[in-house]
Amino acid sequence: MEDRIVRFIAALRAAGLPVSIAESEDAWHAIEHLGVRERELFRLALRATLVKNAPDLPIFDELFPLFFGLDEPPMANPLGGLTPDQRQMLETALQQLAYNIEQMLRSLMQGGDRRSMYQQLRELSQQPGMPDVRMPHEFRDLMQHLRELQQLLEKLLRGEPFSQQELEQLARDARIEWADSPVQARQMARRMQQMLGWEQLDRLLDALMELLAMMGMDPQSIRRLREQIEQNKQALQQQLEQFAGQAIGEHTAEEMREKRESISELMERPFEYLSQREIELLRDEVRRLAARLRTRVSLRQKRGKIGKLDAKSTIRVNLRYGGVPMELRFKSRRLKPKLVTLLDVSTSMRPVTQFFLWLMYELQDQVQKTRSFAFIDHLEEVSDDLAGARPEEGMRAILAKLPPGHYNTDLGYSLRQFQDKHADALDSRTTFIVLGDARNNFNDPALDVFGDISRRCRRLIWMNPEYPAQWGTGDSDMLAYAALCTEVYQVRNLAQLVEAIDKMLAA
Repeated sequence: MEDRIVRFIAALRAAGLPVSIAESEDAWHAIEHLGVRERELFRLALRATLVKNAPDLPIFDELFPLFFGLDEPPMANPLGGLTPDQRQMLETALQQLAYNIEQMLRSLMQGGDRRSMYQQLRELSQQPGMPDVRMPHEFRDLMQHLRELQQLLEKLLRGEPFSQQELEQLARDARIEWADSPVQARQMARRMQQMLGWEQLDRLLDALMELLAMMGMDPQSIRRLREQIEQNKQALQQQLEQFAGQAIGEHTAEEMREKRESISELMERPFEYLSQREIELLRDEVRRLAARLRTRVSLRQKRGKIGKLDAKSTIRVNLRYGGVPMELRFKSRRLKPKLVTLLDVSTSMRPVTQFFLWLMYELQDQVQKTRSFAFIDHLEEVSDDLAGARPEEGMRAILAKLPPGHYNTDLGYSLRQFQDKHADALDSRTTFIVLGDARNNFNDPALDVFGDISRRCRRLIWMNPEYPAQWGTGDSDMLAYAALCTEVYQVRNLAQLVEAIDKMLAA
């Protein structure tokens, strides 16, 4: 049962339900207290702990019976209610039906072209005791098709469910791996029924009942036999649906696990080593990562509404109580940062900048205000280019203003331009972010300007994709800049970039 619950939770996730690890733990705790003996109580426990959005309830209700139906379908025993004479009569009828099918095949094989064979099949099917079977697309499949129908009929008469091997073969033939959600279980079960000849099975049953009537079996026994066979048909249909749901759930969960492992590996890979296809995969992942960061920010906002204890104000207001802290005072704090970003869009930095823009686009509701600047050999304000535009469009607009050249990055000159034209963008509430590798091509780094920016803003954060061991080597001025920064982060891959932005939003 434990394994089935794990597979059920994986299937819910594969179907799109956001089931967290904490919610899975809640489900296990509920099951420990309530047990699994009472099926409805067990279902409600899982429903209450695993589903938090009302639109997801139909998906849960669709999948639950596929994983927690009966272990084996309730099969009737049609032969148990027959007398010895009636059993003999049924055996004779089955032999006669098999003989009729063989004669039908012989007649068809002796026929001529496809049209005459089809006509003979229809004529033979209209004779008493002959099954009304439609012609398959290929004549060579007809004999195998009729024999499989006959075997399925005998399975229904014995009250025998499908074996695991039969179910797995049916699933392979039905291409169940093409299904991408467990809610498609009924659709795949219908496909497997069609492959079994489910509709034609009814015609075979009609022929058998007609033969039994011709042999003298009383109508009440024939009706009871037919009802029990129909009950077994429904049980086998339920078995197919349960197997299809579980198989699809396991397959999609495995695909998700493999994709997650692939995504996890790609998030640790340096930006410059990503192919275009891998970049697209991570681009889709950015939305999920941004949603996670947004949740963290929301939790911090809830905790931060009260603010920090203001010791001075608390002591002052409680002087009238002899210093006993009867009333507490708190410092409220501004949780949404006011940002100024300085982006290096040179060729080597472009992949990092692109992912930074994607993340900030998804998180734009978590900042108070943003002014953006880009540079290579000179500075351009790009706030309007990025405001309301998709990051891809914004990047194209930026590169139109700053076409990349050959070893022409000059951060020092760009910093002086910022001081001369945009110093009003800074105040004591501003978080200033520099995204760049600090390689100046041996130009003046303008450390005096950078120091002034550091003094005027609340926080100065630098995000650099290079290894710290490379800082200060060659034309890198990173060590000099780092001494003036509040925080410095290596952002060589997406995992590091997400962590850096999370810490930036946390303060």
